[in-house]
Amino acid sequence: MKKYNTMENTLTYEASAKELALIAKEMEDESISVDELAAKVKRASELIEFCQAKLKSTEAEVAKIISGMENPKE
Repeated sequence: MKKYNTMENTLTYEASAKELALIAKEMEDESISVDELAAKVKRASELIEFCQAKLKSTEAEVAKIISGMENPKE
């Protein structure tokens, strides 16, 4: 997984999803200039990577909790 800078450490899944939606809307509306396009696409790919990692991490954590509930230590 890519290492995110300090500001990215406070990034949430919800904030990432909102930013991705905004980028997608700007692209659909063609309101992004050619000069900004590459930077926006790069940012979108970083956000997608972050969201995928967050989902995998959350899935693993939930599976661990459920496993612990199904197989309690005696």
